[in-house]
Formats: sequence, C-alpha cells, structure tokens
Amino acid sequence: MDSCVEEMLDLYLGEELGGVRFVGICGMGGMGKTTLAQEIYRRIYGNFEASSFIANVRDKTKNRGLVSLQKELLSKILMEVEINIWNVCEGIDVIRNTLRNKKVFIVLDDVDEEEQLGALARKHDWFGLGSRIIVTSRNSHLLTTCGVDDIYTTKGLSHDDALQLFSWRAFHKPHPEENFVNLSMGFVNYAKGLPLALKVLGASLFAKRTNEWKSALDKLKEEPERKILDILQISFDGLTNMQKGLFLDIACFFKGDNKDCISDILESFGYYPDYNISVLIDKSLITIDCKGTLWMHDLLQDMGQELVCRESPKEPGRRSRLWIYEDVVHVLKNNTGTEVVEGIMLNLPIQKVEYLSAEAFSKMKNLRLLKIGNEKSPEDFINGTMQLPKYFNKGKVQLPEGLSYLSNELRVIEWHGYHLKCIPTNFQPNKLVELRMHCSGIKQLWIGIMNLNELKLIDLSDSQNLFEIPNLSGVPNLKQLILQGCTRLCKIHASLGNLKQLIRLDLKGCKCLESRPNKIILESLEVCILLGCSRLKKFPEIVGNMSHLSDLCLDKTAIKDLPLEHLTGLIKLDLRECKNLSSLPNAICYLKSLKTLTLSGCSKLDELPENLGNVESLMELDVSRTAITGLPSSVVRLKNLKALSLYGCEGLSPKSSKNFLTFPLMPR
Repeated sequence: MDSCVEEMLDLYLGEELGGVRFVGICGMGGMGKTTLAQEIYRRIYGNFEASSFIANVRDKTKNRGLVSLQKELLSKILMEVEINIWNVCEGIDVIRNTLRNKKVFIVLDDVDEEEQLGALARKHDWFGLGSRIIVTSRNSHLLTTCGVDDIYTTKGLSHDDALQLFSWRAFHKPHPEENFVNLSMGFVNYAKGLPLALKVLGASLFAKRTNEWKSALDKLKEEPERKILDILQISFDGLTNMQKGLFLDIACFFKGDNKDCISDILESFGYYPDYNISVLIDKSLITIDCKGTLWMHDLLQDMGQELVCRESPKEPGRRSRLWIYEDVVHVLKNNTGTEVVEGIMLNLPIQKVEYLSAEAFSKMKNLRLLKIGNEKSPEDFINGTMQLPKYFNKGKVQLPEGLSYLSNELRVIEWHGYHLKCIPTNFQPNKLVELRMHCSGIKQLWIGIMNLNELKLIDLSDSQNLFEIPNLSGVPNLKQLILQGCTRLCKIHASLGNLKQLIRLDLKGCKCLESRPNKIILESLEVCILLGCSRLKKFPEIVGNMSHLSDLCLDKTAIKDLPLEHLTGLIKLDLRECKNLSSLPNAICYLKSLKTLTLSGCSKLDELPENLGNVESLMELDVSRTAITGLPSSVVRLKNLKALSLYGCEGLSPKSSKNFLTFPLMPR
C-alpha cells in the first residue's frame, strides 16, 4: 500500500505539477481503490484550504439523488451544516462559484455515471489553482470520457503483502501463527492478490481452530464466499444483457483463449465482440494480455460461474451453461437437458470412458456450443508449449446406439475422439462456424453440396478413416481447412481450389493424397502445408495472383516442379527431402520477400539458379545433402544472409565456393 501511495503522490498529485489536476483510480471491485484513496486523503488533506471525501457515490446517487451529494460536498468544504440547494443546476452554480478560488482536495469514491461527475466536479476551472480531485471507478472508459488527467490502475497484492494483510485480519499481527502457516497460504492463493477477499476471509477466521480453517478452505472450493461475490457482482449488474452473456461465456468456456481466434464464434453469438469486449475491459471485468489472450481474475470467474449455477441450484439440465464434469455427465446420461441449455463443455479425465445414450442431446434445442475433449495432462506440455494431444490414450465418449440428434443452433462443435462414422443425418449445420473433430471416426463429412455460409473452420486432424473431402462449393467463407495426419485421405474435391477466403490449408502427413484440384484460385491463402504428402507429384496450376501466400511447406513430397510466378509474397519455402526435384524455376529469383529457402535432402538438385543473388531478403539458405557442384556467383549479393548450410554437399569443391565463403558479412 505504501508504495502505491508514494507513486500516486509523486507522479500524479505533486504540488510541482501545478494547475488543477483530476486523477482517476481504476480497477475491479475489491482491488483496494477506496482504501488507496482513503490513505492518500489521510496523508495530504491538511495541505489544502478545504477538503471533502464523498464515499459510495454510486449507492448514494441511487438512494438520495445528486442534489444530496452536492450538499454533502459543500457542507464538508464550507464547514456548514445547512446548505440550501433545490436542484442539480443550482448546485453546479454554487459549487463553481464557491470553489473557483479555493485550493481544495476532493475524493469522489465509486463513481459509475458521467452525470455524477458532471454534478460534482465537471471541469478544472471550477476549482482554484493547486486543487486535486481523485475519482475512483471500476470503469476506465468513464474516467477517460470525463477528462481526467491521469489514471492509476490498481494491481493485485504481491504474495508477501497479501499474506501480511490476511494475517492482520486473521491474527491481528503481520505474520501467521506457526500452526496456521500452510492453511494461511491456501487462503492467500485462493484470493489471488484481491484485498477484499483477503480481508473478508481473514476476518471470518479470527480466533477459529485449525479444524474450522480446514473446513472453511474445503468449502471455498465448492462454494465461493458470498460476501466477496456480491461486491464483485456490482460491475456485472451494470451490463446489458448482451454483455452479461459475453461475460458468462468467457467465464465458463473461453477464459485463456485468444481473442482473435474466437472472434468469429463470438460474432456468431451476436455479441459484437469488438465493442463489447472493450466494455468489459473498461469495467475491469476482463483483461487481454500482450498475446491477445482473454483473462479474468479467478474470483470474477467464480462469480460468473456461481451466477449460472444459481439459475437452477438442484437440476443442472435447467442451466444455460454446463462445464462441471459431474453436472455434464449427469445431464447427458440421464437425458435431463432442456431448451435452456446453450453451451456444454465436457473435459474428460485421462483414460475415462463415458457411455451416453443416442438421445443425450435430443431436448437441447438451443444448444449453440458443444465441446467434448480431454483434460490436459503433463505430457501435453513441453517447455511450456502445448503440443497436439494424443487423444487415443485419453478419455472418450462412447455412443453404443449412435447419435440421433444435434441442435441446428450449434455454432461450435469441438468433439475430440468422436468415434462414429458420420454426424446425424438430420443435423442441419447452417449456423455452424467451427467444426473440430481430432481423432474422429468420420469417413465422409457430407454427400453432395451443403450450404454452410457461416462455416469458417474445419479441423479433422488425425481422423484415420477420412478418405475424401466433399464438394466445398457451399462453404464459400471457409478460412481454415486442417486435415493433418489423415493418413487415408486420398481425394479432395476440385471445389477446394475456388475458396477465395481460405487462409490456411494444412494437409501435413496425408500420405495417401493423390487427387487434388488441378487449378487453384486461393487469393487469400497465407499458409499451405503439404509436408509428408508423399504421393503428391504436381502442385496445382495457380490461376491469378496468390500474393498473400507467405509460408509454403512441401517437405517430403514427390513434387518435380513448382509454379512460383504468382507467389510474389512468399517468405518461407520448404522443399526438404523432395527426392524428385531436380531444378528450381528461375521465377524463384524474383521472390523479393523470400527469407528462408530449405532444400536439404533434395538429392537430385545439382544446381541453383544463376540469379539467386537477386533474392535480396534471403536470410537462411539450406542446401545440405544436395547434388550441387557449385554456387552461382551472384550469391555474394545476398547481403542479409545469416545462415548457410552446405553440409553433405559432396560435389561442391572448395574452389567453386571460395568467393562466397569469404563474403565479408557472413559470420565465420
């Protein structure tokens, strides 16, 4: 606390800053905004001609009105009991005329409406030189709109400070008693640096025995502390219904997801995410980190999930969202779902098998999100990076009698390990945005043409039975087609070549793939991965310009030649282990953006184009284990080259590479 106060006093409130300054203190409920403002007020109010701390502006406005707050402000500053004001406009005139020549210090705590500031402290010229006005609020956008000079955002307490605050409330001293250290750590970890939670929990445990502490900690895991949630809920209650739905979806399903990756989904739910996510951020309900990941404080997530559970305390099938393992299994096994259910997320424990009936989803007519997958286990993490899960040895859902129904309202289906050969024939996925079915038993998605204008992503990775991709003419807005590891896939319909919105095509490991479109007009394509398509002998003819394609991976294919003329935006070209490739087209010399060229293992490649030096952006060149016997003289113009591999080039004589190897900008 002391460091926060000192920072505020030095950077935002110092006398040397001169003039009149408005400073906002912003943060989520319970983060200590009021406590910080109170401590600053206690330290410096004596430096002013007059001062006033107006607490609970939000509640007082609702209960007493703005005129009452104007009277309170003037009463404290003028030291007069009776202030005669009859309406807000009159109050504004009195405040402005009375205080314009006074150096005052005013704190307006918990402001949530622009009208409140407008009635109490609208402009700088209402106050005398040297005046300081602090406004605390959960809404940063409100503070910006009202023209504050600076905004200080409160942060959660460090672990040591949190333990100290908790200890003061629980033991009335700065450190926990010896027998309570580990238990204290449990409560501190639960609070995640939130001062409100630390105070409430600590005070509730004062003078309690260890067995009562253990019971209270166990209870928190099942039922969050109501006093804390009620204060956090204040921000939620001020949202529109649309914003409430968005917040609850993030709390139940999307916390930790990348905003850009789920924007199409949120748009399909009617949330207008570009606007409403910013509202939730302004109201300190969620944050977005530097990587675009959606986050919220654990206790805010608890609050949101608790609100959903309150919709139907005893029967989960009457709640809008289901994510708790036991609740989901209960609903799907006993067929107790209702039209209220909008979203289901089932994370299966490792090696757990659940058997569901064919009618499991039959009553859920408004289901818009369905995610069935596996809990993440330690082996999924390598050096802190999530790897593609191997679902075959993890939990799965079995449908012995098949599946009779899925809601036509579904926008998202993510069902890893779906073992059936097809989706229900009566399912009309006209609103579907994403279809993800890793390790599925799907043989064929559909027959003929399906009109799926909303579908943006298909991911059937490691679906070993998939043999054909059907006509995609009715999926004009598809952005991603991911079929890596579909080892029996042999045919892709020619309509794939006309998907003008396609950004990513990933066919890695489709070793049986032979039939592909003869021509492609993929003007939006950015990434094309054909690694391991060992039967692919010819790249499709490119019609028009594909200038957005930056990453082309053709490793371990049977490709013989490449039409590079239209790939003017290519940055990375990977051709390693292309055993049938004997030459590179001269068009490669005109790829001004190319930075990485990998040709290792192209055992028939015996020369490089003479004008390769024109590729001025080239930074990495790997020609290891090729048959080249010399390097073109133009390579000395590759001023940006940082990495060169000639390993295993047995036909390359020292004489032929002498000039290049002494090139002055190449690392020795």
